[in-house]
Amino acid sequence: MDCIFCKIARKELPAEIVYEDDGVIGFRDLNPQAPTHVLVIPKTHVDSLAAANDAKMLGRLLLAAAEVARRENLESGGYRVILNNGQGAGQSVFHLHAHVLGGRGFAWPPG
Repeated sequence: MDCIFCKIARKELPAEIVYEDDGVIGFRDLNPQAPTHVLVIPKTHVDSLAAANDAKMLGRLLLAAAEVARRENLESGGYRVILNNGQGAGQSVFHLHAHVLGGRGFAWPPG
């Protein structure tokens, strides 16, 4: 596929990888919205959360996001995990991904 995240998962494009296992990869966002901003993606292409149908993969994605937060020392200050679904919600790359953001305070409601 020509999906940019698929290319990163296959290591055809460079990325600063901070987490990887056999099904999930986490890398720093090139346009960070917080001091720590890591994208966690399944290595298998899935367009969005709405298109996902594999509970095990979704669980692995969230567990990987929590592990990224631990490795980045975000637990004590708190962190946010965001899954945007669809263009209207801010999804700009149509490969399922979780944003792990931390290192600053966040307002509620978001955006």
